[in-house]
Amino acid sequence: MKRLAVAAMAALLLSACDEGPQRSPLATEGVTDAMIAAGNGEEWLTYGGDYAEQRFSPLDQINTETVGDLGLAWSADLDTARGQEATPLMHDGTLYISTAWSKVKAYDAATGALKWEYDPEVPRAKLVDVCCDAVNRGVALYGDKLYVATLDGRLVALDQKTGAVVWDKLTIPEGSQMAITGAPRIAKGMVLIGSAGAEYFTRGYIASFDAQTGDELWRFYTVPGNPADGFENDAMEQAAKTWSGEWWKLGGGGTVWDSITYDPQTDLVFFGTANAEPWNPAHRNTEGAGDSLYTASIVAVKPDTGEYVWHFQETPEDRWDFDSNQQITVTNLEIDGEQRRVVMHAPKNGFFYVLDAESGQFLSGKPFVDGINWAFGLDPETGVPDVNPDAKYEVTGKPWIGIPGAIGAHSWSPMSYSPTTGLVYIPTNNTPQYYMGDPDWEPGTTGFQLGLDVSGGNFPADTEVREMIKSGLNGALVAFDPVAGEVRWKIDQPTPTNGGTLATAGNLVFQGTSTGAFKAYTADTGEELWSFATQTGVLAAPMTYAIGGEQYVAVLVGWGGVWDVSAGALGGGITPNVSRLLVFKLGATGELPELKATPELVLDPPAPAGTPEQIALGEKLYSNSCSVCHGSSAVAGALNPDLRHSSTIGKPDIWQQVVHDGILSMNGMVAWKDQFSPEEIEAIRLYVLKRANEDKALEAGQTTKVAGR
Repeated sequence: MKRLAVAAMAALLLSACDEGPQRSPLATEGVTDAMIAAGNGEEWLTYGGDYAEQRFSPLDQINTETVGDLGLAWSADLDTARGQEATPLMHDGTLYISTAWSKVKAYDAATGALKWEYDPEVPRAKLVDVCCDAVNRGVALYGDKLYVATLDGRLVALDQKTGAVVWDKLTIPEGSQMAITGAPRIAKGMVLIGSAGAEYFTRGYIASFDAQTGDELWRFYTVPGNPADGFENDAMEQAAKTWSGEWWKLGGGGTVWDSITYDPQTDLVFFGTANAEPWNPAHRNTEGAGDSLYTASIVAVKPDTGEYVWHFQETPEDRWDFDSNQQITVTNLEIDGEQRRVVMHAPKNGFFYVLDAESGQFLSGKPFVDGINWAFGLDPETGVPDVNPDAKYEVTGKPWIGIPGAIGAHSWSPMSYSPTTGLVYIPTNNTPQYYMGDPDWEPGTTGFQLGLDVSGGNFPADTEVREMIKSGLNGALVAFDPVAGEVRWKIDQPTPTNGGTLATAGNLVFQGTSTGAFKAYTADTGEELWSFATQTGVLAAPMTYAIGGEQYVAVLVGWGGVWDVSAGALGGGITPNVSRLLVFKLGATGELPELKATPELVLDPPAPAGTPEQIALGEKLYSNSCSVCHGSSAVAGALNPDLRHSSTIGKPDIWQQVVHDGILSMNGMVAWKDQFSPEEIEAIRLYVLKRANEDKALEAGQTTKVAGR
């Protein structure tokens, strides 16, 4: 009998081993599941403040009556002059941040003294695989460890006290064009993370890792793979019915680059997915239209196994880059007289969705911005969009000016929700975009793979036209009522991509702006009460904590991100990058050092050259590839080199060495020899040379005819 019992136990152990990696026990010391579930009070333990991602603080020492006395307590200069997008975390008197290039720093939360720092040494050449700057949105805390996901696809566990590396795991396929910019999340002793890269040939996923060992526990793909290889689960088999042609050869997209929310009440993980890849459906649904599941969707899975539970696709067959990766917030709302556990979401496509958290049932979907033209509205029962036929540019064969554009009515910048006011505070954008299918597109190996020709959207060398374009690109802080489906108040802002928001029990909403201010508004009415000049644009969301009976508000500042690298010159001027951590408290009187003036660059290019045919080719190639980093119409923002000022535009041999051979790869400018021929690279140079001469004449108040016009 004893021998049988031993054999039975051995069989059980072997069976358990067959089920995959064993999970470590939950943390009982340090940051625990119960602490995260309790939500933010004096500490801020997770990216969104609590499991529900509400970004609401019950602290009220700083309120509508006292906020006028808020001042700078301390600041810390950062060593990464790129966009800063992280939300700081605070635990046990230590403030933790991640910066651009996935670096991590730990400070004394009261004094600002640096405790330790960590550099994962991300290769700068990885920048070519990143759509929107070398940013990182934050870290996670659990037990005695801190977790950071790096731009080159690693998940790293650090000791909270010392910053020493505990383990380091590669989470993306070796050599892939995936990257990670998002903050990890914690659920039941697991670290959850996805990846970015839906503009490249990638297959999206979300994965779970044991918080103690780093072992991968499960992986849920968002796009089906090659049917010949079999499907990982029923969800992938069902999704395959919504694709056609050989989509798997192009990856499919659907990356989970942000928006991961664990809800203990329903015991579900909700996550958003990115656009389908390529953007142009003509190149991925070659045998007919299909919804391309599970792209541009919210998906719910079981945290223990990654098993599919439900999905809701917000933008079927997405062709406009309408990611659904924006923050997912969970709460209880009274709808039609009934308390419902709901998911609230304000994605790129401009509609605010309220879904039943347990089933994914569509409850409502109303516009939170004006001017939406890709759809006439949503079906009130199903939430399916009534798509404007003219918006299907691959069908009409005509250009389409979409509102919103690919920047989105709301992008990654976090929104917040106040249970006190019942309002959601959303950083919104108004950025129309030019879309045009390219029937001659062929898959490449380097850079974006969209299937579009966006060169028709370039702006001319005409001051009046440029100012008109700039005036139509702006943003707003919107207070939205999720029950009524209405905007309650709105603060107009002169440019898009302003910072994320924080709501507090002091009836306040904090937000930074792209033009260099950190502000506080009344949460119920939107009255501006306080402002601090940050000397740089603010992208990140603020947070708040308390030590020794004093409430602090912290925010990372430092301009960058997608708007600077791709369209910064259209945003109303170039905002400088001054990367810092700013921390405020009542009665503080700190000041920032005087901002040093930067010398103004003067355009002085060589004379224009090239045939009209060469320049036309160069414009198309530049617009569809180079503009992603160096700016629309060859006008760059603050972070990346403005090629109109480059000495190489007058030196064809050196231009070839840089662009074709990649002699500056260590600086992020990799070789494009597998994408472009030497003749095509020369055409790009001639186009940039033309643009430099056009703008030199424009600055001089002249209207000089340049070759190629």
